[in-house]
Amino acid sequence: MRMAAYSFLTTWHLDAPIDRVYEVLKESGDYPRWWKGVESVEMLAHGDEHGVGQVDRHAWRSALPYTLVFDARVTRVEELRLIEAQITGELEGIGVWRLFAGEGTAVVFDWRVRTTRTWMNRLGPIARPVFIWNHDRVMAAGGIGLARELGVRLLASS
Repeated sequence: MRMAAYSFLTTWHLDAPIDRVYEVLKESGDYPRWWKGVESVEMLAHGDEHGVGQVDRHAWRSALPYTLVFDARVTRVEELRLIEAQITGELEGIGVWRLFAGEGTAVVFDWRVRTTRTWMNRLGPIARPVFIWNHDRVMAAGGIGLARELGVRLLASS
């Protein structure tokens, strides 16, 4: 069976300096505290001093009645600028956080994944709009939660 592929680009603009935003994003184990939809993050392997090689198991659930579990292995880090992870499990692909300093911080998340669950792949052609809507809700909650965690305003989210 062919896996359904999805590509998302999410942008958050926060009224916070880049170093504070980066420090929160790199601590994925804390996501469940501030990001609605993240049920758990369990560290499976430690990375190097920059986090490269770290593996975390994520469990995400939102408005739809299912939980997605996947592992994220950090493959590249550019301090204050980029965190990239290879995704395996019920999703496969790549996720990249990019941060840009300016008037506050712009965070761009590039998520390119394929579903591996049989039922999702079977329903993909008709349920795709619902899966996209669900992803957008999760990411909107992330922007709101990150701003709250930092104690700043979320200036824009898309």
